[in-house]
Amino acid sequence: MTVNLTTLSNGFRIVTEAMPGLQSASIGVWVGAGGRHERPEQNGIAHFLEHMAFKGTTRRNALQIAEVIEDVGGYINAYTSREVTAYYARVLKDDVPLALDVIADILRNSIFDTREIEVERGVILSEIGQALDTPDDIIFDWLQERAYPEQPLGRTILGPEDRVSSFARADFAAFVAEHYGPEQMVLSAAGAVDHDAIVAAAETLFGDMKPLPAMQTEAARFEGGEYRREKVLEQAHVAIGFESPDYRSSDAYVAQVYAAALGGGMSSRLFQELREKRGLCYTIFAQAGAYADSGMTTIYAGTSGASMAELPLLVLDEMRRAADDFSQAETDRARAQMKAGMLMGLEGASSRAERLARMVQIWGRVPPLTEVVEKIDAVTVAELRAYGARMAQRAPMALALYGPVAQAPDFEGLVARRAA
Repeated sequence: MTVNLTTLSNGFRIVTEAMPGLQSASIGVWVGAGGRHERPEQNGIAHFLEHMAFKGTTRRNALQIAEVIEDVGGYINAYTSREVTAYYARVLKDDVPLALDVIADILRNSIFDTREIEVERGVILSEIGQALDTPDDIIFDWLQERAYPEQPLGRTILGPEDRVSSFARADFAAFVAEHYGPEQMVLSAAGAVDHDAIVAAAETLFGDMKPLPAMQTEAARFEGGEYRREKVLEQAHVAIGFESPDYRSSDAYVAQVYAAALGGGMSSRLFQELREKRGLCYTIFAQAGAYADSGMTTIYAGTSGASMAELPLLVLDEMRRAADDFSQAETDRARAQMKAGMLMGLEGASSRAERLARMVQIWGRVPPLTEVVEKIDAVTVAELRAYGARMAQRAPMALALYGPVAQAPDFEGLVARRAA
């Protein structure tokens, strides 16, 4: 497999990876404009804009956008995160030029018809309502808000109902004018692709775009604190977050291995101690997430209201024990899980295309998988214990609780437990 990277004169980047044996390709444009690039009055517009891209252009109406891809058996979609908005399609190899033309069309020629805005506004308000009705989904938004209060990184991607209810055509056009420049975009394709042909098409479709002034992003400040909402539910939900490295940090791989060993699978510490031995919960896991200038390791558990008195305390106790006695076997297992998960996940064209785009956005290049594997294998037991001690005792902490949580210890009690 060969990775090729080309940058047009206006800063627009094209990265591809040919995957022999495939008859299809995944192709898309990743834009460095997500939730954290919004001003307070814009909260939710990046996601709303993603929806509006499919609602009509100067060349195609909403139905035609869907039909032109589905007529050839393809698939088109998009997503918004806190740092990126992606527009992508999966098609057979002969239809790659068509998919690229449609993606360029929705990115550059959307008309933001006022009638379609009203229709999609209702869809997004329903999406917000659905999220609020999903406890093990909304709790992570509340945790994010407590970790990064009064900051773009702490606001929800969907946005609040009052903001979503007020966006007008001019707001979408203004956000595009501010953030959708060629230097903010990466065209990524993997599978049955021809790099030179895609570069030529990209030059025609995107080469005339004018660079935009660089926009300053507010630096992340992990402050922490508690969010608690009591409600009559069948289950109590608890999410605990700890400040962890950004994705360019030398500790980024240590953080990933730590999360895998602590709560990444059925053999992990938290799963074995809190579910298998004590029966305190059905679901418990740990995961490490990262941004350009911050990161958060999150532990989530769904449990009964009666178990809330001890479960958060036991999580902190297990973190402290792990810092003292992580074993070589646990380290080896966690590293193996990381490598296998990464390599298995990259067997498809879509995951490959996404990785290519994110690597170019983060590093300006695509590190070989062998380089990544070497960095995972380089994580030692000593590093894992030292990192675990920082997580258990010193890393800033945030807490979100939802459901029958009256018996849960308060934030100050958990802070004291860490210091004891």
